[in-house]
Formats: sequence, structure tokens, C-alpha cells
Amino acid sequence: MKILFLGTGAADYTGKEKEFRRNSSALIDDIILIDPGKYVIDAIKEFKVDVSKIKYILNTHRHDDHFNENTLSYLVSQGATFIDTKPNDIIELGEYRILALRGNHTVPTCHFIIEHEGKRMFYGLDGGWLMYEEIDAIWKKGVDLAVFDATVGFVEGDYRIFEHTSLNMILDMKKSINTAIKKYVISHMAYTLHTDHKTLEAEMKKHGIITAYDGLTIEF
Repeated sequence: MKILFLGTGAADYTGKEKEFRRNSSALIDDIILIDPGKYVIDAIKEFKVDVSKIKYILNTHRHDDHFNENTLSYLVSQGATFIDTKPNDIIELGEYRILALRGNHTVPTCHFIIEHEGKRMFYGLDGGWLMYEEIDAIWKKGVDLAVFDATVGFVEGDYRIFEHTSLNMILDMKKSINTAIKKYVISHMAYTLHTDHKTLEAEMKKHGIITAYDGLTIEF
């Protein structure tokens, strides 16, 4: 499997930041796009994505930084199909099996486990601590790659941890989940709550965690 990060930022992205992080979105195997946000079309052009290959669109939730009607309309006009999901849905999309799980967020939110040809990935933006059902699904079969929400930096006592994840929380979850996940990746970094990418990347590398950036491709 392959994931291309079309955006790795949070809702505070304006396009004027020194470090360029669009609202979070990802493309799986050139076929499944997660979160048709406002800046996805720009990312598709910049990273030379063949839009005709995108067959399916999933959406974690309807917050503006993850869902945009104009983007969705454009992708549908190019042949993609929007798959509306709710927690506990199990969906077969061609050779892909999608399990939607409830995320710990302020509005109804789906996280996804995507399976294809023996590989499994977890995509969990936005959210605070993972729900037990998510952990259980990860433990049962293991996950080759997991993308975690990392909106909040290294802070303690911040109200946002009830709807998003801090880096402290991610490190605690990693210690608890352990080898059930082979590769850990963070995305959805708020520029107002983090240091620069180089510093963040170096710090998370110490813990065996990849810091995603716009345009990063990972094959697993």
C-alpha cells in the first residue's frame, strides 16, 4: 500500500504561514482520497496526481478543514464516488475493505482501518485519546501503518486534548499499543501549537515516529 499526504496541517492554516501545511488530506494507492478539503485541488496539481485514478472519497467529518463542497463536486465530476460512512460501517470498495470507527472528537467523526492485499492501515484524524473500539480493532490483527492526529504540541493542561491529541498523549499511546502498529506517523499539526518541522521531525524520530509533511509518500 501507499499513502500520499496531500495536507498535514490543522484548521489554523491560512496559506500565509512560513511552513506550508495545507489542511489534512491523504490519498491511498492513488485510488482512495480521505477528506476533500478546501486545498486538495491545489495539492493534486502540485504533486501531479492523476485525478482520473481517484475512484473513492472518504470523509472523517464535516469540519471545514476536512470537507469542502466545491472540492467534492470537482472530484465527483472527474469520476470519483463519495462514500458516506458512519461508525461501525464495514465497506467493500473493490479489493479494499474499510472499517469505520468512532473517533473521539467534538462532532461525529470516523477513523478508518483500510485493508488491501494483506496490508492494514489506520487513519485517525481528528481526535483525542483513541476509543477502546479502535484499540481493540488494532490489537486484533495489527496495523502496518497508523496515522495519528497530532494537533497539539508538547503541552500539559490544554483544553484541546479533549478533542485533539497532544504529542505527550501519542507517546503514551505508542508505549501501550507497542508492536501492534509497525509504523507510526503523525499528521494534522497546528502551526500555532508546534515548533518548526525540522525540530519536530528530529524530536519525534527519537521515538520512532515519522512526522508527515505535504507531499510525503510512504509505501508499506
